Amino acid sequence: MKLHNLSPAPNSRKKEKRVGRGIGSGMGKTSTRGHKGQNSRSGGGVRPGFEGGQMPLVRRVPKRGFTNKWREEYLTVNISRLNAFENGATVTAEDLLERGLIKYKADNKGLKVLGDGELKVALTVKAAKFSKSAEEAIIKAGGKAEVV
Repeated sequence: MKLHNLSPAPNSRKKEKRVGRGIGSGMGKTSTRGHKGQNSRSGGGVRPGFEGGQMPLVRRVPKRGFTNKWREEYLTVNISRLNAFENGATVTAEDLLERGLIKYKADNKGLKVLGDGELKVALTVKAAKFSKSAEEAIIKAGGKAEVV
């Protein structure tokens, strides 16, 4: 097989519709735009969301809620997932990222450890926040919970 033998798969390439090329093409004169009106003119048509002068849906529907600009977001991990580490290890957000236990870096968001599940190994866990149950479970397992 050589380059000059290659051709696209049958029906994978469609011919361009050439409008306004004479009456014999079937798409001459008005070029499939109909007669007169806003949509037949160049640059014609209405903007997205325009409903012919009727009050648009976006403006009819009431606004709800607000965004709290002081909200602090945390990446979360449950203590049951920390069993993946060996006994006596120090666990940080970077270690969790390496093992795939969190999906992305905790740069602008801190790490919060939650208390779902059971911890079977003694670990030193460094995080921005701990739930009460998580902190109790880490200490009960013989580890330490350090707030960074």
